[in-house]
Amino acid sequence: MVWLKRVLLLVSICVLAALLFPITVRLWFDWRYAGQIYSRVDDVPSRPVAIVLGAGLWADGSVTPVLADRVATAADLYHAGKVQKLLCTGDNRFVDYNEPQAMADYAVGLGVPREDIVLDYAGRRTYDSCYRANAIFGVSQGVIVTQRFHVPRSLFLCNALGVDSVAITADRRQYTSRRFIWEAREYPALILAWWDVFVRRPTPVLGDPLPIEFATPATEGQ
Repeated sequence: MVWLKRVLLLVSICVLAALLFPITVRLWFDWRYAGQIYSRVDDVPSRPVAIVLGAGLWADGSVTPVLADRVATAADLYHAGKVQKLLCTGDNRFVDYNEPQAMADYAVGLGVPREDIVLDYAGRRTYDSCYRANAIFGVSQGVIVTQRFHVPRSLFLCNALGVDSVAITADRRQYTSRRFIWEAREYPALILAWWDVFVRRPTPVLGDPLPIEFATPATEGQ
């Protein structure tokens, strides 16, 4: 029965490795991007654009608390002069589901001018949002706005896909109902993000370039 013991040992080692690998990946991502994550608006370095990542809508089309907090944090960045534009990126595949528009409406209600809000209707995944931010909207630097559990993956993807990014955490309340699910989902999601960037390299829905335009500073003396 020696062979059976060896098989069981090998199986145990494989199971342990499978359990530890995602944890190790998450710890590495947390360490790698720790210096690019901010929790206070005043501490965030100025960048042209806040990339506000979608987080779902209620059945009536209104923003969920998680998404509301992301938009509110982006609005704070705007009012503090840290960003000039908000890029609201989310899903709009269905007639009765328009995530970017709901985000924009909420931001306008918080005092952000409509003309300073750009909508990305094809940000179906974080990968897609980061890819399109650079490829479609010409964003080369940005502030990612999302909750803490989602920040390391977002930073990795945006930086890998051409957007030099920092992030601000939008944790403005306790998210008790699904927090454990979100945290658990990040472990395989981080591995998938790495796979997408370095191996699979999928191309999201694209289209004609729509570079974000910024106001030209007035020339002194004119």
